[in-house]
Amino acid sequence: MSKPVDTTASNTITQAFGSDFVVVQITSILPVKAIEKTAKSSHKYRQIAASIREIGLVEPPVVIRDTRDPNSYLLLDGHLRIEVLRDLGESEVECLVSTDDEAFTYNKRVSRLSPIQEQRMIAKAIERNVPKDKIARALDIHVRSIARKAQLLDGICEEVVGLLKDRMCPLAVFDVLRKMSPLRQIEAAELLINANNFSVSYASAILAGTPQAQLVTPQTPKRLKGMTAEAIARMERELSRLQEAISSIQDSYGQDHLHLTVVKGYLRKLITNDRVARYLEQFQPELFIEFQKIAEMTSTLPSEAA
Repeated sequence: MSKPVDTTASNTITQAFGSDFVVVQITSILPVKAIEKTAKSSHKYRQIAASIREIGLVEPPVVIRDTRDPNSYLLLDGHLRIEVLRDLGESEVECLVSTDDEAFTYNKRVSRLSPIQEQRMIAKAIERNVPKDKIARALDIHVRSIARKAQLLDGICEEVVGLLKDRMCPLAVFDVLRKMSPLRQIEAAELLINANNFSVSYASAILAGTPQAQLVTPQTPKRLKGMTAEAIARMERELSRLQEAISSIQDSYGQDHLHLTVVKGYLRKLITNDRVARYLEQFQPELFIEFQKIAEMTSTLPSEAA
């Protein structure tokens, strides 16, 4: 009878940080990269400085103990925050202590607030009676911008909010979507996501191709700079055909890809059979070459698009 397998070790999750914050002297923190000279004049630096001055440090820096010097720490994440604190005259800071020196995650896999997430944050702060000027100072933006961000989702249907909640869309894209009816807003949001293009120009092109009946104010003719009514009508027809083509491809893409994968595996086995390979090479050389190409494919995209 075989012994039961002990899965305790394999199921244990290693903690990436210490359980508690550690107060560290800023002079004991060693940066692992140099800050560019222009960093202090950037909007990001000013925004961090404004936030720290107004409400304190929100996101603690991440450090790891220096194995060569027990009194020093290497800074994995938070170089600008430390620089701001130093400029503000602070001498110490609460830090998270990492259990390894991996810094890739902090710098390349950081989730930034999308406009919709930022809107919800601002709306909640306003609901809790936080003064708008205080929010503006913390974010280093004008008070008028706070009002605009707070009203970002006015006229946007819930389905679109769900689709775009974690997408980095410019604020002006929502101004464009607001001119469309709810159903058209959903279609437009799906087009933006499918194309992975959230630019204002692309959203405006979708608006240009939107039939008059699918606008919030269908009685008001669309006015687009540099475009005649005939050009707008032609764009509407072309965009409609494009949407139909995209929908058709989406409906069959998964099944087609599965079929191609199965065919590729079958052909690879077929041409690795010596007898079959010799026969094809002798009597069907053109087919044999094409079978080889299919079997060696690493992508179903055309070579120029891969």
